[in-house]
This record gives sequence, structure tokens and C-alpha cells, in this order.
Amino acid sequence: MKTLLLVDDESMMLDLLSLYLSPIGYHCIKKQSAREAITYLEAHPADLILLDIMMPDMNGLEACKKIRQTWDTPIIMLTAMSDKSDIVKGLKYGADDYISKPFDEEELIARIEAVLRRQKSETGRLSFRGLFLDQNSYELLYNGVEILLTPKEFGMMGLFLTNQNKVFTREHLITSIWGYEVSTEDRTIDSHVRNLREKLRKAGFPADHHLQTVWGVGYKWAGKV
Repeated sequence: MKTLLLVDDESMMLDLLSLYLSPIGYHCIKKQSAREAITYLEAHPADLILLDIMMPDMNGLEACKKIRQTWDTPIIMLTAMSDKSDIVKGLKYGADDYISKPFDEEELIARIEAVLRRQKSETGRLSFRGLFLDQNSYELLYNGVEILLTPKEFGMMGLFLTNQNKVFTREHLITSIWGYEVSTEDRTIDSHVRNLREKLRKAGFPADHHLQTVWGVGYKWAGKV
């Protein structure tokens, strides 16, 4: 069952969205502020976010920008505005689609299904706080600028991003990246991690906060610091 995070300061709108979506198999989580939604995301996964633009305290555009700093969860903006500049701004901030109020139930469902299909087809792509790793094209970008990696560094980066907060021993990294039948010393792993950190630092990414040494064990990618 897909989990949808519904964010709108109007409780009647949240109830209406849930009325449309729950009977067709979506698990709906309702939040009346952007801050509540972000707090929820820090502890729970969501498959898609329906995010209203016009909200007090933190509006949907600000929330979209903040969410994109950490999560790649698909976002559909809900807006009663006819001002195209706000729609364009939302898309630039990382929204995947938008729908205007009042909306048609069938159109809403179709847009949700289309965004979820696109998300499913984008396997091999990972993002983390401005980093974007594409395992199909072997590219790593930070804020749109490419970071050139060796094949082993790229494999290591992919392993860390798909297993955040998991501690890898040097032996595990050797077998995962180099293979079982390759004779590689622990210091080779240390050298690759050091080089990877340096390349991330030079690109402006806070590598020391995330690519961490677990003394006496190995390394991990800290998803939350």
C-alpha cells in the first residue's frame, strides 16, 4: 500500500483528499502544516506528497525547497492560484507536478499514478542533500556540477547511499566493490574512502559529516547528523 502525505492547512481539504484516495488503496497521512509534514518525514517514509502552496508560517514553495534538501519523495503541488509564476517556481524548487483547485477527482488520481509510475521507472537514480547519483550513466552531481569518480569510488558511493547508516567493514567493502576473488588490502579501502571524501569536499559537499569512520570497524554513510 502506497503512503501519501497530504499537507494542507484546511482540514476539510485533507478530509476530501482522503475521501478520494483511501478507497482506492492509498494510506493517507494528514498534516495541517509544512513543519508537521517535515517532522513526519524525519521519522517515516512516504511514497508521494500532496503539498498545498497557500499555508501560513511556511508556505508550500518554501516547504518544497526544504524537503528537496533531504528527500527525493515525489511532490505534487496543490494550488488555488492562477499565477503561473508560482507554478513555475514550485517546479524549479523540485515539485514533480501540480494540480489547481478545485480539481477533478479523476484528474487528481491520474496525476498521482503518473508521478508514481515515473518514480518507479527511475531506478538506479539516488539523491541526497544536493547529491544526485545516476547508476545508469555513472554520473555523480552535486548541485548540478559533476564530480568525477573512478569506477571503484562510484561503486562505493552507490553502496553507501543505498545503505545509509549501515556500518560496512573493510572486508565487506572489498567483497562488495572488488569481488570475492580479488586480493585487496584494507589500506586500499582507506585510500579510496580518503579520495572520495576529498572529491566531495572540493565540490562543496560536507563529506566529513556523512562519510564517517567507525573506528575499529569500517565506514558508514550517516543519513542524519
